[in-house]
Amino acid sequence: MKIAGFVLSLIITVALTVALSIKIESIPPLGYFLDPFHGFWQNAESEELLIEPSLPAGVSEPVTVLYDSLLIPHIFAENETDLYWAQGYVQASHRLWQMEFVTHVAAGRVSEIVGERALEFDRRQRRKGLKFAAEHAWQAIQGDETALRMTQAYCDGINAYINSLEYTDYPVEYKLLNYEPEPWTPIKTALLLKYMADDLAGYDEDLENTNALKLLGKERLDHYFPMLLPDRDPVIPTSQTWDFKPLTVDTPRVSFPNSEFYTESSEKPNPDNGSNNWAISGSRTRSGYPLLANDPHLDLSLPSIWYLVQLHAPGVNVFGATLPGAPGVVIGFNDSIAWGVTNARRDVKDWYQIEFSNGSQEEYRFGDRLLKTQRRVEEIKIRGETTYYDTVIYTHYGPVMYDETFPADSTAKVPRNYAMKWIAHDPSLEIMAFYHLNRAKNYQEYVAALDYYVSPAQNFVFASSSDDIALWVQGAFPMKWKEQGRFLMDGSHPEQEWRDMIPKEQNAHVLNPERGFVSSANQIPVDSTYPYYVYDNSYEHFRNRRINSELSGMRRATPQSMMDLQNDTYNQKAADVLGQMLDSLDLSQLTKADKDRYDLLRKWNLQNTVSQLAPTVFEVWWNTFYDQLWDEFSIDSIALDPPNDAATIYLMRQYPNDSIFDSQLTTARETMSDLLQESFLKAGQQLAQWEEEHGQEYRWGDYKATSVQHMLQLDPFSVMNIQVGGGRNIVSANSGRHGASWKMIVSLGPEVQAWGVYPGGQSGNPGSPFYTNMVSTWAAGDYYPMKFYSSVDEAPLSVLARQTLTPTKSN
Repeated sequence: MKIAGFVLSLIITVALTVALSIKIESIPPLGYFLDPFHGFWQNAESEELLIEPSLPAGVSEPVTVLYDSLLIPHIFAENETDLYWAQGYVQASHRLWQMEFVTHVAAGRVSEIVGERALEFDRRQRRKGLKFAAEHAWQAIQGDETALRMTQAYCDGINAYINSLEYTDYPVEYKLLNYEPEPWTPIKTALLLKYMADDLAGYDEDLENTNALKLLGKERLDHYFPMLLPDRDPVIPTSQTWDFKPLTVDTPRVSFPNSEFYTESSEKPNPDNGSNNWAISGSRTRSGYPLLANDPHLDLSLPSIWYLVQLHAPGVNVFGATLPGAPGVVIGFNDSIAWGVTNARRDVKDWYQIEFSNGSQEEYRFGDRLLKTQRRVEEIKIRGETTYYDTVIYTHYGPVMYDETFPADSTAKVPRNYAMKWIAHDPSLEIMAFYHLNRAKNYQEYVAALDYYVSPAQNFVFASSSDDIALWVQGAFPMKWKEQGRFLMDGSHPEQEWRDMIPKEQNAHVLNPERGFVSSANQIPVDSTYPYYVYDNSYEHFRNRRINSELSGMRRATPQSMMDLQNDTYNQKAADVLGQMLDSLDLSQLTKADKDRYDLLRKWNLQNTVSQLAPTVFEVWWNTFYDQLWDEFSIDSIALDPPNDAATIYLMRQYPNDSIFDSQLTTARETMSDLLQESFLKAGQQLAQWEEEHGQEYRWGDYKATSVQHMLQLDPFSVMNIQVGGGRNIVSANSGRHGASWKMIVSLGPEVQAWGVYPGGQSGNPGSPFYTNMVSTWAAGDYYPMKFYSSVDEAPLSVLARQTLTPTKSN
C-alpha cells in the first residue's frame, strides 16, 4: 500500500468514525493521532524494509533471522529456548495488535477497549467458559516441563518486543482505538488455542434439533434429517476394517427435558469452517514420492489468521503456518514428513437441563443426590464505566450459560438453566502435539505426537519421504449411545452423562490404503461399520466426492496437479441436482429473459469461474427454491435449522411427491415442479434487480464479491471485490468472506519442496507493502515456492534482510 493512499484512507476513516459516533469513546484526540512524529503517520512504511541488522535480545546465544522476499522469517537458533523466544519476538513485531485483540475477544475483554456496547458479548464469552478452559490448559502446560519452557520462552520474546515500544511504534489500531498493549502471559496463548477450539468445534444444533423434534415428531424428523445419506464417501475408505475390540455402551431409557420452544440458541461459529486435505502415494506421482496438500477454510481477514515461519535449532527444522500468539508450527513440513488438518466436525458439546433444588441455585439434582454448584465471579472492566461483576454457576457438567440474569433481555426465549458440557473445557496439551509433529521423522512419531491432541477434533493428514501416507481422525471423543447429544438432555439423570471416552488408538484412521491416497473435506469420517456412534448434521457432501474422484484418476501426479485440484471450481452440487431442476420447468411459461437464463444453465460447464453468468443463476435459483421449500422452518418464535443441501437433494430424488413441497399458504396442492417453476421466475426477478442496482451483469466474480476484511471492518484496511472463482461446497471454497485461508503443497522425497500462498501478507501493518502483497497471487490461483534452508549458509546473500539477535550482558 502506498504511503499517500494509506494516509488518505486513514484520515477519511477517522473522519467518518467521528461523524457517525462509532466507538467515539475510544477515538484518541485527533491532534495526537495525526501528529506526524508520533501518530499514525509513523505506521506508513516505505518500500524499503528497515530491519535492524543486530539487536540486543534475551537469548543465551546469537540467533540469526533471515527474511526472504515475502517477509517470511527463517529463524536459526542454537537451542530451543532461544528459538521460541525469537519466534515470539518476531511474530509480535509483525502481528502484535492482532494477537492481543484476538485474546481480548476470547477472554471477553472487548468492553475494556470499546466500552459498554460490548458488555453482552463479553458476558457471553465468559459464560461460554473460554477463560475457564484456558486456565485449565495453562495448568496442563505447567505440568509438562517442555511445554512450560517453550511457552514461557515464547511469552518472554513477545514481552521483550512490547517493552521496546514507544507510542510512535504502536500498531495503528492501538492509536485508532486509543489504548496500549499490555504484557503477554501464557494464559493469552492458551486463550488463543481455546478461541480456535470454539471457532472450529463450537458449533452444535442440539436446541434446534430439539425444537424440530417437538414440531415434527420423531418419524418426520428422521425423514427430513436422515442420519446417513447415500454417496457420502467418508474420510476413512469403506474398505477399511477395524482390528480392535470396541468398548460397549448401553442405551438408557431416554427422557428429554419437558421444555418449551426456544426462540434463540447460542451464537455459533461459521458452519462452513472446514478445509480440504489429501496425500497421494508415490505410486501415483511422477516423482515416485508422496504429495500432500492442505487448505484450511476460515473467515478471510486482515491481518491474516496465519503467519509463516521456519524454525531451526538442534533437533528441529520445520516450516509452515503458525497461529500468531502460539509457539510452533500448526500446518507444515520438515525434512522428513508433512502434515495438514481439516475440521472433523464431531459432536463434543452437549447441553444438560439443570434442576436446581431452590432459587439460591446452590444445589442441583443428580439422580437421588443433590450436588453443590460452584460460583465463578467474572470481573468485566468497561471503558469509561464501573466494573461489571457477573456470577456464573458451574456444575460438574460445565457452566450454566443462560439464567435469569443473562441475556439482559429477560423476555428472550433462550434455554435457561442448561449446563454446557464441552470437551474443550478439559485440561489438554495440544501445544505438545505440534511440538512433536514439528520434529517427527516417520509415521510412528506422527502417531505418538497425536496422542497429545484433544480439541478441536481434526483430520490429520500425513505423508513421509519414506512413502507412507496416513490420516487420523484425532481428538478426544465421548463414547455415546445412539443419538446421545443430538437433543437437549436432562441433567438430573446420571445415565444421560458421558460415560467413557473412545480409546485414542480406536479413533478412525488409515495407513497406506490400497486406493493410493487419503483425503478429507469435513465429510462424515466413517461408514456404518465403525463400531462407535458418529453423527453431525453439518457434514460436507460435495467437496469430498469431487476431490476423491479427481485423485482416483491421477497416475503421475505432480505438484501442479495438486495446485489445479485446490483451485478446482467444479460445482458438484449443481452436477447432482441441476438436471432435475431444469427438466421440471415448463418452458412455455418463461419470458425471453427467463429462457436466456435457462439456456445459460443448459450450456453451463458447471465451473464456477469469475466471468460466467450461469453460476450466479444457479446460486440464486437454488437459494430461492431452498428458502421456499423450507419456509415451514422459518418461524420467528422457534429456533430451527432446515435440512442441509445434501438432504434436500436426497428428498428431491427419492420423494418428489413429499408433502413438504406443498405450500401451506395456498389451498391448491403444489408439487416440486411447481415450486421449482415459481422459484426460477423469482430468481430471474432478483437477478434483474441486482443488475439494475449495480449497473453491471451478474458475473460470478462480481456477484460473489469475495473480500478480505480488516478485523475492525475498516474498508480502507481491507481488500474488496476480489475476482476469484469457486464458492461454497466447491473445492476452491472461496465465497464472500470465507475461503482458503492458507494453501500448501508439499512434495516429499530426498529433497522436500513446497509451495504456498494466503490472501494477505506477513505484516499486520496496513501501511506496509507486505500487508496484502500475496492477495493477487492467491486470487490468480498461483503459488510461491517456499524457501526451506538446512542452514544459514545455504541461504542466498540476496535475502530481504538479515538480523542477528545477540545476548545481552545480563544473559
